[in-house]
Amino acid sequence: MEIAIHLKNVTHRFGGQSLFENLSIDIEAKKITAILGKSGSGKSTLLQMINGLIRPDEGTVYLFGKALDYNQIHQIRLSIGYAVQQVGLFPHLTVFENITLPGVLADWASDRKKKRAEALMELVSLEEIHKDKYPYQLSGGEQQRVGLCRAILLDPPLMLLDESFSSLDPETKQDIHNEVLKLQRTEPRCIVMVTHDPDEAKKLGDTQLKFENGKLFPLQ
Repeated sequence: MEIAIHLKNVTHRFGGQSLFENLSIDIEAKKITAILGKSGSGKSTLLQMINGLIRPDEGTVYLFGKALDYNQIHQIRLSIGYAVQQVGLFPHLTVFENITLPGVLADWASDRKKKRAEALMELVSLEEIHKDKYPYQLSGGEQQRVGLCRAILLDPPLMLLDESFSSLDPETKQDIHNEVLKLQRTEPRCIVMVTHDPDEAKKLGDTQLKFENGKLFPLQ
């Protein structure tokens, strides 16, 4: 079993109290791990720690066998896709420009960006006519598809989803769930998703964990 993420004795304190303490966990590569928990339980903080946005007060975060090097964190983040509930599309950029932005940061050639963006749009059932539209011209589901394309443009081995689908209506949410599973079959990667929806966790997660009292437990 290949391990993508290893947290070793990680402690994070906030407001003088430990949000979690001596937390250790292995998360498997090329699988979807769903993490459930109440608001404020530490789910989003955990993702931010994996992404290097928050440093643990104690302990170490390892990605694919290497301890996070915070001096190289911007380069490391190019290998991590990140999608959040609000999507975070840039309103002044077109769909195509939003999707290919990581390629600009990685200094990809124009032709490479174009081919990858077109392939991903087709993969998530986002029609080509949307390419030159702006985010305000898209539905919530279309915006989420754009966000997914942008998150995986560079084909990162790791993707983090932070309540990415919670604002969608039930029908659109089911459609996006199916797109995520299709993406995972086509381009398997380690996906860590946090959610408050047990049904979503069971549908998408190969493994389901519950965050409670600063500990992670297998979902019963």
